[in-house]
Amino acid sequence: MSQAQSHLATHEVTNQPSPRGDIDLWQSDLPLREAIRHNHGDPTALAPYGAELGTAHTREDGALANRHTPDLHLFDRAGRRLDEVHFHPSYHAMMHRSTAAGYSAIPWVPGTTGGHVTHAAMVYLASQVEPGHCCPLTMSYAATPALAANPDLAALWQPKLHARVYDPSIRPVAKKDGATLGMAMTEKQGGSDVRANATTATRDGETYRLTGHKWFCSAPMSDGFLTLAQAPEGLTCFLVPRWLEGARNTLRIQRLKDKLGNRSNASAEIEFDQTFAQRLGDEGRGVQTIIQMVHHTRLDTAMAPAGLMRAALAEAHHWASHRSAFQKRLIDQPLMRAVLADLALDVEAALALGLRTARAFDGTTEADRAFARIAVALAKFHNNKRAPVVTYEAMEALGGMGYVEDTPMPLLYREAPLNGIWEGSGNVICLDILRTLARDPLAAETLRAELTAALGTDPRYDAALKAHSARWPGLPPEAEARWFAERTALLLQAALLIRHAPPAVSDAFTATRLAGEAGRITGAMAGSDVTAILARIAPDAAG
Repeated sequence: MSQAQSHLATHEVTNQPSPRGDIDLWQSDLPLREAIRHNHGDPTALAPYGAELGTAHTREDGALANRHTPDLHLFDRAGRRLDEVHFHPSYHAMMHRSTAAGYSAIPWVPGTTGGHVTHAAMVYLASQVEPGHCCPLTMSYAATPALAANPDLAALWQPKLHARVYDPSIRPVAKKDGATLGMAMTEKQGGSDVRANATTATRDGETYRLTGHKWFCSAPMSDGFLTLAQAPEGLTCFLVPRWLEGARNTLRIQRLKDKLGNRSNASAEIEFDQTFAQRLGDEGRGVQTIIQMVHHTRLDTAMAPAGLMRAALAEAHHWASHRSAFQKRLIDQPLMRAVLADLALDVEAALALGLRTARAFDGTTEADRAFARIAVALAKFHNNKRAPVVTYEAMEALGGMGYVEDTPMPLLYREAPLNGIWEGSGNVICLDILRTLARDPLAAETLRAELTAALGTDPRYDAALKAHSARWPGLPPEAEARWFAERTALLLQAALLIRHAPPAVSDAFTATRLAGEAGRITGAMAGSDVTAILARIAPDAAG
């Protein structure tokens, strides 16, 4: 490919970083490769996926999928109902790549070791390039444990969800090579309080007919949805197939949501109008059934912000390494170095906590499952609170260009709040943390064990953990739940970095996050080994 012309009639283009070209997202990410080794993920699955995602061609597909947003087609030319959403070919290309890589399937393949860790790393990688297509794949991944409540439905759907084939055709699931499965729970009057749902379910022989409205349905072209409705015995979980044999199910799309970000992915309001549905689990046990899906989607909402932050940091580092101001490269200027190093600490900590949580999902003991319950809530809460701050500061490192759609920064910034809202906003998650610790002694015990495992290495960490226990000898009052969650998550991140990260990283994180040797603004830090921290952002780059 020939180079763009730099010598123009009126001026010469200088001091502008060249396009990044192909980037191997696996090989260029030293902290990721280290964390995969610590947590027993599969590098043979991640290496080719990271290499393909980082190509200029794939990144262009991601940009096009967000530029050419989904298009709603309610009727055909004769006025017949279609209720279809059409996507740009680049979106389908992204879906094909990630499905073929095993994004939704890897954890469920018999005999797989580290499947959830490998999946979580794929979420992290894909979120750096095109986060929107992750939504249907995440829900398809998370549906598997919930389907266990109905062996007949599991036998039909699970092989299609685990197939590494992307099949967007409009056909009943039995006739498809691969399938996706979404979720539609939220209603206007209830929001996070799904027990207030008003959609009704009426028995129709062995199946049901649903009537009602869902305020948010993400990925409405999925082949089916898990949803909640009020059956005779109470709130119940149902599987609603999108396509029936010889007919379309009466799932009516009302409109597409005009969202801040996640624009390549369609989100819709839908109505059930005597819609065919099959029960999943017992009547009255809807929350207990669908919570298995929610638990697994929360893992992805904890990992995605780590990927967004990594993408923003890598872009800022590239810019600073190839642009000069005041006769010095930006990467050589002390204040810029402090900012980038501070951001790198957030990225490494988020990645470490997310993949450690995923390792608990891979575990087979009651202790593993208990730790997964508490850790996923802490990771989702804290990683998402940092993501908007990190993406903004990285955007600012590019100056005015960071605010321009020619760079990936606006997409990353628009995406940054999403995962903190999806599957339980901050207050909901904090209250879940308190409930888990109150009702699940094993979760509290495993969390305590993870925190105490790092004692004896850094006196500042030891003092911070002691102060935390003194401040909250028991559970905090509800009004302090956010403060408690933040400090607990920071301690857990520090414990992981102390045990597994290089001393320069763990020392700087402990000093700035626990010991107070920093301000509240990114880059307000001193005394850390900035050079060693920066070297981990792009190991092959100078600076």
